[in-house]
This record gives sequence, C-alpha cells and structure tokens, in this order.
Amino acid sequence: MKLHPINTGNFKLDGGAMFGVVPKSLWTRTNTPDTNNMCDWSMRCMLIEDGNRLILIDTGIGDKQSEKFFSHFYLFGNDSLKKSIESLGFGLDEITDVVLTHLHFDHCGGAVIHNNSKERYETYFPNATYWSNENHWKWATEPNAREKASFLKENILPIQESGQLKFVERNGNFSEGIIPNMEFFFADGHTESQMIPILNYQGKKVAFMADLLPSVGHIPLPYVMGYDTRPLLTLDEKEFFLNKCTEEEIVLFLEHDYHNECCTLQLTEKGVRLKEAFSFNSLFN
Repeated sequence: MKLHPINTGNFKLDGGAMFGVVPKSLWTRTNTPDTNNMCDWSMRCMLIEDGNRLILIDTGIGDKQSEKFFSHFYLFGNDSLKKSIESLGFGLDEITDVVLTHLHFDHCGGAVIHNNSKERYETYFPNATYWSNENHWKWATEPNAREKASFLKENILPIQESGQLKFVERNGNFSEGIIPNMEFFFADGHTESQMIPILNYQGKKVAFMADLLPSVGHIPLPYVMGYDTRPLLTLDEKEFFLNKCTEEEIVLFLEHDYHNECCTLQLTEKGVRLKEAFSFNSLFN
C-alpha cells in the first residue's frame, strides 16, 4: 500500500462559521482572517495504491458549478484534482474506487462533471465504484433545510444514475473498509453518517479526518463548526475519537487545514492538544 496527498485547490470560508460559538479573539490565534473575515482552507484528498486498486478519498469542489456559485468561495491556487492525480503517473480511468466521506459540495463536487457538450452530467471516474452509505445517501438526497445548499443534486444523483454507486454497510460506529487495512469510523454530528477512513500504513494508523476535525485550530473540544447539524454530538464524537487518536498515536490527515497536512496529539492538563504538525511526506516515504 502507498498513500499520496492529492491537492485539489483551496477556498475561503468565513472564520466565524468555521468556529461556531468560539470568540474571534481565540480562533484567530491559529487561523488569520482577511479583511472580509474569510480564512484559507484546503481541499486535500488522498489517493491509495493497494495492489490492483487505486482508491481516491473525496474529490474536492469540482469545476461544473456557475461562476456565481464559485464567487462565494474565493477559490485560489493552481492545484486541481486531475493535475494532482496525473502528476503521480495515473489517469482518471485508472481510479477503481472513490470513497466519499460525505456529500457536501466541497467533498464530492469533483466526482461528477459535465459531458463534452455540457448537455448532461457524467461521473469523472468512469471505471470506479463510488462508495457512500445508505444512511447518508438518504440524508443527502432528502435534505433538511439547513443543509440543502450543501447537497447539490448535480453532484449526487448522477453517481446513482451511472450504476457505479455502492454502499458501505454501517455496523455501529465502526465498520470494515473496502480493502484490508482500512476501517471506517462513523460520525453523526457534522452530518448524518460521515465516514472517517482509518488506514494501517507503514506501522502506523492514519485517519482521514474530513469534517470531524477541519484543522489543528479545531482540536479543543468546544471548537466546533457552525455548519455542524448536531454540535453537541460532535463534542462527544470528538472527545471519543481524539482520545483514541492520542492513545493509539494515530496520525491525523487534515483535509481542510491550509497550513498543516498532518498532526499528532498529546494529552495535557487542558485535555487533548496538538503534539506536532507536519507534512505527510516528512513522516512517510
């Protein structure tokens, strides 16, 4: 098995929305806003080589939405999903599996594209199985009013219509992954049945944190995004999972932290806190 960070581009979101009830005087210690109170965030995905499988975790925001839509998010940087995959020597048609941690637009937008004539949508990875889970799929395709703007039907429905969709079976909070050396932790605070992949890799465990932990600035338990649908549940899930990561020395792979690809945790008198932040390739080769 070999893991690769896949940078798909960066965007900006309001700092207050990203930190919920945490005062600005506190969250600016780790995340500096611009004059519009917007902070920089990445959309960092992961590619897994495992035997004859080539597995992509999340796909970034994509490029098929309108100019008006993208104007809200101030996209920046030169990275793209296609460029990052091809830079590793792989083609889009070689991807065998796409794991979607959840179906918010910044995680699954790159899964579907316009066809050449822009008359219809098609999957970006024609030979891949797309993985979600039944609970979350129902939640996303019958959205509540709060999340409706994040679940865009053009990102979601074409996957099912293509016949490429499969569901991971949820059994409690943990389920087997789609390959050996992978499991999923299910978290329901941010959105229903978000999947957090955990991988055994080079003698360590690596957790792809998705929106359970957007950045190192979110490590203290009360630092919960305003976007979370069940913030009190997020508190419990974070406490459980971050304690697990501390005890088992799990490496946290951060999807949205613009400045830090990975981190580890330690237990202090104030609770779980950052131990070290580092690039993925500085630890693994």
